[in-house]
Amino acid sequence: MTTPVYFAPMEGITDATFRRVHHARFSGVSKYFIPFISPTQNLRLTARELAAVAPEQNAGVPAVPQVLVKDAQLALWAVRTLADMGYAEVNLNFGCPSGTVTAKGKGAGMLADVPHLERFLGELYAHTPLPVSVKARIGITSPAEFERLLPLLCAYPISELILHPRTRAQFYKGQPHRELFAQALSSCPVPLCYNGDLFTPGACEEFMDEYPRTRALMLGRGLVANPALAQTLAGGEPLTAVALRDFHDELEAEYLALYPAHIVLGRLREVMKHAACCFEDAHRPLKAIRKAATLSAYREAVSRLFDACPLRENPGFTDADAQPLAK
Repeated sequence: MTTPVYFAPMEGITDATFRRVHHARFSGVSKYFIPFISPTQNLRLTARELAAVAPEQNAGVPAVPQVLVKDAQLALWAVRTLADMGYAEVNLNFGCPSGTVTAKGKGAGMLADVPHLERFLGELYAHTPLPVSVKARIGITSPAEFERLLPLLCAYPISELILHPRTRAQFYKGQPHRELFAQALSSCPVPLCYNGDLFTPGACEEFMDEYPRTRALMLGRGLVANPALAQTLAGGEPLTAVALRDFHDELEAEYLALYPAHIVLGRLREVMKHAACCFEDAHRPLKAIRKAATLSAYREAVSRLFDACPLRENPGFTDADAQPLAK
């Protein structure tokens, strides 16, 4: 498959260390989207946000910073700041469904006030020094809201629209409304990227057969579970247990050089609760991984997973895995 594949931003997982290690070990990802930064009214980024977007932290990685903000002037300040750092593209987050985000009118909350969204986009695209893409949902509570949102999004020079065809109310549950993505493909001049519940090479290929005009695919949970997914789609080597273990062990070593053990444990558990989906009969070691309170207990559980559980014939996240892991 020649369609570009993007790695979705996943807070708590796809940090700079994860991006660097993944990019060094697996091929096939065209862009890594950095979990959002959210500048404040005093035109500052936190130390954590600065570390996430620092060019030296993303050296050699095709990284795209994502901005979550509801004020156009703040968005422009962030885009200019990122341009000064050397980035060639910025992404706007209109998709985050978190209640703490949407309550502030940010993320998917931007879709609730269409007149404000129109003013925001008009001001931003009149002055932005960089191409700016948008990641959005189809509405807040009803798919019917997309009928009003789509013409608005298509009216501005968005460099690319990454569409997750669920409402904010759906979070990551239920079926994506692919019929609305098809509607956007047929009527919107903006290049379209699809995001939502593509977990295996077969599912990605079937999607592209059905929607061949799709510009790119953004993968999240499926690519965390099977870090070789994009590589496989590009014709490269499928995932092996050895490659997955080496990836995990390098992540652990890199994290230990940066953080205390309890933080390393938390980060690795987030990765492995997805990667465990690649194995047969992984329930018991996965339970031990989740319950591990020390790195030694965690390492023992991970070794049990790799030693006792064979890799699935088609390793990766599945629809059956999606519901208990969705938040």
